[in-house]
Amino acid sequence: MKVLIVEDETAAYENLKSIISEVDPTVEFLGHTESIIQTVRWLNNHLMPDLIFMDIHLSDGSAFNIFSAVTIDTPVVFTTAYDEHAIEAFKVNSIDYLLKPIELNEIRRAMNKYRKLTSSIFHSRFNDLSRLMLSGQFSDKLLIPNSNELIPVNISRISYFYSSSGNTCVVLKDNTSFHYTRTLDGIFDLLNPSLFFRANKQFIISKDSVKNITIWFDNRLLVTLDANVPERVYISKNKASLFKKWLTTG
Repeated sequence: MKVLIVEDETAAYENLKSIISEVDPTVEFLGHTESIIQTVRWLNNHLMPDLIFMDIHLSDGSAFNIFSAVTIDTPVVFTTAYDEHAIEAFKVNSIDYLLKPIELNEIRRAMNKYRKLTSSIFHSRFNDLSRLMLSGQFSDKLLIPNSNELIPVNISRISYFYSSSGNTCVVLKDNTSFHYTRTLDGIFDLLNPSLFFRANKQFIISKDSVKNITIWFDNRLLVTLDANVPERVYISKNKASLFKKWLTTG
């Protein structure tokens, strides 16, 4: 099992690492990060670990901000000195929520949960549960990694998301553009579907940014947005009715 530990207190990190090793001496520790920015950078530059132990209160803010900046499909065990974030924790990939000081039997329980969830019997159920929980969680802001910082961007400022050749960008209504590490599928899971529409493989568009619709010769819809686009935004004939209903629904 390959593990990443996200913890900003040295003593807490050493204690957690020691307990994990005692429970399972075969665990391979891939890394240790201490902040949101450091964790996002690590996840963007390494293969995803099998399991993440993550403190909620980090040196530069709440660990939940990490999930807005990078796609995490790996199960997470949250560790914290407080209990008020339990519900929020289980809206992401949490399989356990441990209160400090952490004891050996709690780590053993969490690691046993992980093994059950990643077995062939439980793996598909865990993925379905994660998607179900995420579907009810809509972000008001995104944290966009930009060099050595994270830029908070209000959802209301976004005109569209665009993906081409494996690269994704966020474009604001004022034509400011940011590179974004998530796929369009991962992004759409974070968005309120009443406000954003998956137009095609290249675009997710904002309802507030639609300026004009032209009926194309083959019954596709050509959508004009309030920001510049790298290519035309078409809605297929099959999705045209759904798009028009979405656009006119409050």
